[in-house]
Amino acid sequence: MKLTFNEPSLGGSIEVPGDKSISHRSIMFGALADGKTTIRHFLKGEDCLSTIDCFRKLGVQIDETEEEIIVHGKGWDGLKEPSAILDTGNSGTTTRLMLGILAGRPFHSVMIGDESIGKRPMDRVTVPLAAMGADIAGRDNGRFTPLSIRGRKLNTTEYKLPVASAQVKSAVMFAALQADGESVIIEPEATRDHTEKMIEQFGGKIRREGDRIIVQGGQTFKGTDVYVPGDISSAAFFMVAAAITPNSEVILENTGLNETRTGIIDVFKQMGADMTVEKTTKSGEEIGTITVKTSQLKGTEISGSIIPRLIDEIPVIALLATQAEGDTIIRDAEELKVKETNRIDTVVDELKKLGADIEATDDGMIIRGKSKLRGGSVSSHGDHRIGMVMAVASLITEGDVVLHDHEAIAVSYPEFFDHLQQLVK
Repeated sequence: MKLTFNEPSLGGSIEVPGDKSISHRSIMFGALADGKTTIRHFLKGEDCLSTIDCFRKLGVQIDETEEEIIVHGKGWDGLKEPSAILDTGNSGTTTRLMLGILAGRPFHSVMIGDESIGKRPMDRVTVPLAAMGADIAGRDNGRFTPLSIRGRKLNTTEYKLPVASAQVKSAVMFAALQADGESVIIEPEATRDHTEKMIEQFGGKIRREGDRIIVQGGQTFKGTDVYVPGDISSAAFFMVAAAITPNSEVILENTGLNETRTGIIDVFKQMGADMTVEKTTKSGEEIGTITVKTSQLKGTEISGSIIPRLIDEIPVIALLATQAEGDTIIRDAEELKVKETNRIDTVVDELKKLGADIEATDDGMIIRGKSKLRGGSVSSHGDHRIGMVMAVASLITEGDVVLHDHEAIAVSYPEFFDHLQQLVK
């Protein structure tokens, strides 16, 4: 795809697609609940459609209309042994969270994903689940898909996460919900808490004591109505686009503002961005309107406890930092190495092709601003977020950008290029 923009500016308002993390979980909890769950503003990206497909193969009726997804849940025991392999596509969230659900169901199932999923480590989930009694086998002693899960009764656990990962935490939570008694999950740093909020939204209980999350097993859930806020990880691309493109102002409506996800807003403030945020609340999640204008930015350091709150936004933050005065240093972001690509190396390599002064470190990167970016040939490497970073970069390059494998963007943001064209003046 050739991206050509002649000194553009951006203006107008959009509503980005529904939050990917919440969309996944709304299907999962709807399937595990008794009764009907109606989901509005669901993200119909490829990852979330993989979750729907898996639950249909587990015997759950899921209806789709233009405006809603309707899940007809029959409780935990309503899941049936699938006659076909569960294909999670490119979705790490589907793969890891489904492991926690399937580990405690009394049947056999097999999960597989695409080539990228086949390279992503699953032992961070299979190891704690095995300690709870799960029987999971796969390539390289259960490290990689395909995975075979022979569901059985699970034991309670007290598990300290070795890395701050909402996917691992949520997988263990789903397993703990099926055990008899109380389980404790300890986080090194707070991670996104959509699973905890959804447990409560579907009528369950969960408590937090400091860094300890206490999950009571044997809970049942009731179907409910879910509104999925706009995904701040998707909004981040247009926040950055507005900040770095001359004479721009972009309004992002109904965007999720869950505090465990708003690290990028804190970084924008640190870097001096011209931004306003107005908050409201809906369906248990904070939402609001974010307005960003062209900004004079300064470099900053991003590390420590903020990293889990913006891990998916780091690639586009790297682009933002190329247009800031001074150095930006990103640390403690090793988790980027096990995403759809090694996002540290991939972001650095692709932005360098456009003239960025950027280098990789063991746990992050150093970006030296302010850089003039030039056109060039780049690739998403099959990673939706890398693809969107390159597309946003093309707004300010001197010359055209040719983006290979742009199709990967549909995983999380099918309307991305339509929204981009809508905002370009």
